[in-house]
Amino acid sequence: MTNQTPKFDPRKEKLYEIIFEADTPLGKLFDIVLIIIILLSVAVVMLETVDIIKIKWSNFLIAAEWGFTIFFTIEYALRLWVSRNPKAYATSFFGIIDLLAILPTYLSFFIVGSQSFLVLRALRLIRVFRIFKLAHFLNEGKVITSALANSKNKIIVFLSFILIMVTVMGAIMFFIEGNQEGTSFTSIPRSIYWAIVTITTVGYGDISPTTPIGQFIAAIVMIMGYAVIAVPTGIVTSEITRADEKQRHDLSTQVCHNCFSEGHDTDAEYCKFCGEILNAHIDDD
Repeated sequence: MTNQTPKFDPRKEKLYEIIFEADTPLGKLFDIVLIIIILLSVAVVMLETVDIIKIKWSNFLIAAEWGFTIFFTIEYALRLWVSRNPKAYATSFFGIIDLLAILPTYLSFFIVGSQSFLVLRALRLIRVFRIFKLAHFLNEGKVITSALANSKNKIIVFLSFILIMVTVMGAIMFFIEGNQEGTSFTSIPRSIYWAIVTITTVGYGDISPTTPIGQFIAAIVMIMGYAVIAVPTGIVTSEITRADEKQRHDLSTQVCHNCFSEGHDTDAEYCKFCGEILNAHIDDD
């Protein structure tokens, strides 16, 4: 038994197809234009951080930014207007991203420097997967998410072991190197920082042992660093293989009218997340 979907004004139905769907020529054109505008707006934000350009083109950049913000505000309002369930859209992943794309400019009236958060608009480029019918990328994303969730407990145990190990190594290095003249190992927390930097193979070089014993232990920690990379990689890779076998199928670009979820099978008639009829506007006649 499914929820009854209210009939919408034909104008809203048409706008919904254009704004939310990518299966029609107009819908695809709208999203391509939207992506171009998003790229331009992100470019403007980045150019504003270059002093020479900001001084010379300050007025143009400000005008362009407000132009983009007004466009995105109108677009967000239209998405709410044509939605059968505005609250579901506003709280959906894309709905939150769309709102974050316009808030920083308005917040700049109250919070100085908030314009830098406008780069969040780049997140809206995720829509490109849907526009060019690359929905299988969304499926691959779910595979990775599922793999990370399934390997969570193993990763937590592994990280707990690593935290214990760097704490022990840091304490040992402090007692070995801490008494040396001009040493950088001035405390156990600072020595733990050295252990973390070393075992992750980052190696800033700002802290280094000077005694033979300290250097020997450092060499051991460096070798152990390879295991830090290999173990979690193996855990996640194994889970990805299992999740991929379970979810290997094609997806459509259909967006549910009710909950705004994506990732439906190409032959699906109902939303697998809320049970709503897909392409409900067709059945309203």
